[in-house]
Amino acid sequence: MNNKVIARLGSYYHEWVRAHPFAAAEFSETLEDLLSDGGVTYDRVWARVKDWPSLKAKARKLNPDGSPQYPDPWQDIHDIVGVRVTTYHSTEIPAALAVLRDSFKVRRNVDKTTETRVSGTFGYGSHHLILEVDDSIEELAEYRGLIFEVQIRTVLQHAWAEFEHDIRYKRGPEDPDPAVDRAFTLAAGLIELADQQFDLIASIQNAETTTDDDVELSAETLPGVLAVVLGNRFPRPRSEHFRWLEELLAANGVTTVRELRQLLREEDIDAVTRAVDYRFRPGQVRLIDDLLLRQFGQSHIDRTGDTGNRASQRPKRLQNRLKLMRRAHITEDSG
Repeated sequence: MNNKVIARLGSYYHEWVRAHPFAAAEFSETLEDLLSDGGVTYDRVWARVKDWPSLKAKARKLNPDGSPQYPDPWQDIHDIVGVRVTTYHSTEIPAALAVLRDSFKVRRNVDKTTETRVSGTFGYGSHHLILEVDDSIEELAEYRGLIFEVQIRTVLQHAWAEFEHDIRYKRGPEDPDPAVDRAFTLAAGLIELADQQFDLIASIQNAETTTDDDVELSAETLPGVLAVVLGNRFPRPRSEHFRWLEELLAANGVTTVRELRQLLREEDIDAVTRAVDYRFRPGQVRLIDDLLLRQFGQSHIDRTGDTGNRASQRPKRLQNRLKLMRRAHITEDSG
């Protein structure tokens, strides 16, 4: 790779990093919000900005014929910002992919798990998306046009990949140890079986729910109640989000199953869906939050605007959604 190209890349990179000191936090927080709003049950979301030594080493990579793999590295390398999402079981991965595809422009979509199965081997399981920030995500407006990478995999796939990478990195250029390779292959097969059992457990748990109208709503009863009232139409949230949902409902006087059923009337769900025009199928928490906003308007913002993981951003986001509803003439502000 021409030294002038590397020097120019370094100039672009360091200028960009100085201009965006909080890029990793902003990407991880925004994707957490999108996945939560989409009802995706995830384990963790974290982001990083590639450090300069790693970027420089990648930019110097050559093809077998000696030509550079990345002739214009600033444009051709797409993981300068990289995000990783882990889920508890693999049935959540399609939901996460759907939310991200609907929220960003998709440049490339690679299913590493399928690739390994097609090749007849076990190994690195992950789903990679190359995405471009467009103008639809207000929180990332300053990154419009940036291309970044997202990797999605289960926690078990992640554990396998991290350990495998650590072992092979320590081994360096040495020839592979056949015994280690066989052990990794066996572990990958066991992990795939374990993921399948987790999927089965999740499906059984979702099916075993009953309720009645006089049941008091709580973080413990809400998962079962919503499974009965809404079925599988809207994705369920992460377990810890049911506590916040209980808080949102109680702040507006919705404390029983009967009152929740009134809130979740089909005509109201349809009206909110038309007004907000969701980019993706909303999760249960996002849907109920918007139904409360529709029914109580500004009062809902006053009562709950300082709650949630992103309390500082919540009032502005609610105000924007309320404007959409008012524009559609569907708000019934009882406050």
